[in-house]
Amino acid sequence: MDSNHHFLLAQVASMYYEQEMTQNEIGKKLDLSRVKVYRLLKEAKAAGVVQIRISWPIERQPQLEQALKQAAGLKDALVLKTSSPNGNPLLRRLGQLGAQYLEQTLQDGMTLAICMGSSTYEVINAVSPDFQAHVRVAQATGSIPLALHDLDSAAIARQLAQKLGGEVLYLSSPLIANSVEAAAVLRNQTDIKHTLTAAAQADMALLGIGNLDPGKSRFVQGGFMTSERLSDLMHDGAVGELAGQIFTKSGHPYPSPYNQQVIGVSIDDLRRVPMVIAVAAGQQKVAAISGALRTGALKVLVTDDQTAREVLDHYKESMGLLD
Repeated sequence: MDSNHHFLLAQVASMYYEQEMTQNEIGKKLDLSRVKVYRLLKEAKAAGVVQIRISWPIERQPQLEQALKQAAGLKDALVLKTSSPNGNPLLRRLGQLGAQYLEQTLQDGMTLAICMGSSTYEVINAVSPDFQAHVRVAQATGSIPLALHDLDSAAIARQLAQKLGGEVLYLSSPLIANSVEAAAVLRNQTDIKHTLTAAAQADMALLGIGNLDPGKSRFVQGGFMTSERLSDLMHDGAVGELAGQIFTKSGHPYPSPYNQQVIGVSIDDLRRVPMVIAVAAGQQKVAAISGALRTGALKVLVTDDQTAREVLDHYKESMGLLD
């Protein structure tokens, strides 16, 4: 789209949505037919010049939140009530809930470490355009191929920093190095070391919890690991990943050189971050969420009521407390 046409789309959209002019009034002012104005407004939506944000009421489940906090030793839990008459996709609604919490807790001068993923992407999208906090946004994991560009930690960090008017610290590295030795070399590069140090010493961290389904894993999609290799890890006790770090159902790092090849914050680093917010939901992630809670790294969990119940049952079952 050339700049002149982009300007026309923005001008027509502004007159219609912000100045509340009718399509006939816009047509007269710009010497355009009403049909032309209608088509330009439709194109402005399709091209992303106009982005409509609907704020649905968000209902929570306090009893489940309290149960999760007690079971997992969390500082806070936010559980979305999914039976609400709301057509918004679940992950988008969780993003809105996470964004509200982020806006309430983020303060000027803080450093926020951020990881890649669809859940963090939805949180950032849901942050209000009117919310401002002069913070440093530190990319906490290396990057993935352009095929997954929108969900990459660099893209998400940039998007949030632009929204908040803050500073972004990039991690100029792949998510996974070719070897443990190569990873050590990368971590010692001045710029990478600077960003990793900032992320490890952050006031807050925002991340998702990845399950290891070979059909959906970003490790496989990014070309870092074959689906067969990932299946082998699962059969050997791995259940999920945090910031690229694979862990077992007991919350321990998976015993393999693989985690040492990841360029990013470690689970030990995350344990020292005062506020780590994880956003995750779905039956397919129950084992991963349960294992992630046992790492001791998470301080806040954002999920839905169905997932919360299954995670609590999973906890009881693993502790031999189910009847």
